[in-house]
Amino acid sequence: MTGETRAGRRASTRRLVAESWARATARRLAPDRAEAGAPPEHGLLDEMRRTHPLAAAVPVIRSLLVRDADEGSGVVVAVGDAAGRLLWVEGDRTLVRRAEGMRFVPGADWSESRVGTSAPGTALALDRAVQISGGEHFAVQVQQWSCSAVPVHDLRTHETIGVIDITGGPDAVGPRALPLLEATVAAVERELLLQHLQRGEGRPTRGRNVARAPRLVVLGRDQAELSVDGRTMSLSMRHAELLTLLAWHRTGLSAERLAELVHGRSDATATIRPEMVRLRHVLQGLAPGLVPLARPYRLPVPVDLDVRQLLAMLDRGAHRAALQAYRGEVLPASVAPGIEEIREEVGGRLREALLESASPDLLLSFAERVAPTDPEPLMTALHLLPARSPKRAGIVARLEALA
Repeated sequence: MTGETRAGRRASTRRLVAESWARATARRLAPDRAEAGAPPEHGLLDEMRRTHPLAAAVPVIRSLLVRDADEGSGVVVAVGDAAGRLLWVEGDRTLVRRAEGMRFVPGADWSESRVGTSAPGTALALDRAVQISGGEHFAVQVQQWSCSAVPVHDLRTHETIGVIDITGGPDAVGPRALPLLEATVAAVERELLLQHLQRGEGRPTRGRNVARAPRLVVLGRDQAELSVDGRTMSLSMRHAELLTLLAWHRTGLSAERLAELVHGRSDATATIRPEMVRLRHVLQGLAPGLVPLARPYRLPVPVDLDVRQLLAMLDRGAHRAALQAYRGEVLPASVAPGIEEIREEVGGRLREALLESASPDLLLSFAERVAPTDPEPLMTALHLLPARSPKRAGIVARLEALA
């Protein structure tokens, strides 16, 4: 496929797909050569399955999805980890064998960084439900397939722990596919939470044998807090900016683009490079496995960024939890253009979601905690409240004070 054809194709596709193709192109992937990463040795795959948090929910997934994906159903059900590596691939046996031809097998790496646009990889990259039809796939060998995928979260921490995918023909992106997947994911998340509670694990405890992704907290903090393997450290403003941008732009950033996002100038690479050297040195002491890679600059493993977790709550309609998780703006004192972009997107999406579907109490809480000078949340709450609500007088007074 020529570059001209690819460019014309991106112009005619959905924005989600076009942006995913652009990320794949930026990583120098080629549609005719992009393929899934090879699976690990069988013994290692068994260990990955045994220790993964989703292992406890596989019976639920099989009951809700795989049971109906029998011979002739034309459906393959896959469960992957947070990095995009498939752990279980089951369903229509004929289709499962066909899928082996594109390395859609247990243990294979189907992250967006390896195969470009696909439902499991792109769903993890965006932390949201995704459907990819036929030719929307980046890799040529996958374009005869269609797929839907939804990320799975740990309801205690809101971190992404995996993804569930349906792959097959057109029915895999049909009107019933995504609601079925979303219902399954909701059941899996509740089942895992119930199992934790039954074991007396209301919150995750340190020292547990299951590996957790590094966590970066930046909401309401000028010094980001990085937690890795039970250890925590505070980062300077510049290191916080760099790590936040790399965690946000999961597919990587060129030196020029990173310089633009940090300093506002793409020609500031002479400044960015020593700053990245210092960040690497700091991370080497706490988390050697998190030291950024180069060309492009990127993190070698996914990082659970609290901002992404908040947006995932909004996508699932968990508005109260999202508002509780919003502890303030992203790195409030930062003036880096890239941080300002993230800050505006997060604040805008939180405001929009609450205005569209929140209760009066949530809107009033949002107005008090987050947007005290914004009249629209107050006006929306006033409109939603019953005519005789005692809260109306206070809202009217606050609106008059803003006028």
